[in-house]
Amino acid sequence: MKKLITGLVVCAAIIPAFALAALEVGTKAPPFTTQASLGGKVFTYSLADALKKGPVILYFYPAAFTKGCTIEAHDFADATDKYAALGATVIGVSHDNIDTLNKFSVSECRSKFAVAADTDQKIMKSYDAILAIKPEYANRTSYVIAPDDTIIYTYTSLDPADHVKNTLAALEKWNQEHKK
Repeated sequence: MKKLITGLVVCAAIIPAFALAALEVGTKAPPFTTQASLGGKVFTYSLADALKKGPVILYFYPAAFTKGCTIEAHDFADATDKYAALGATVIGVSHDNIDTLNKFSVSECRSKFAVAADTDQKIMKSYDAILAIKPEYANRTSYVIAPDDTIIYTYTSLDPADHVKNTLAALEKWNQEHKK
């Protein structure tokens, strides 16, 4: 019984560490280009091009049309104007194919921000955003990326509740520090 309890304690300590893996603040954001959808229209999304316009909120989510991902998409859609007022854009990334994302972008994202397809998980892997317990999915991880490609904030939690609040706060703080 003691071995079983010790094993469970060790597993409990290790699993969260892997589940919460994310790139660190100060790291350069890996560049990527992929298919995305905004309002049901497919286009080529380039992080480098988006950063030329200002900061980017990059968030990873497990799967379109699931409960938590729908809540999170609604939250980001509701906050799009706040992000825009701070000079930022939002992009969501999942393993879903572009046909699924066309529908998700209209219904759950309310045509307010783009969602990108990462069917081969190259983007998820480069951002350490793989869900350890189900590696075919992205972990729910949000990044705030400054225009110079530097990650200025990262947050990982399967609970969608605080991703928008936290990324907005980080963006507001960055904007205050970088006012000209």
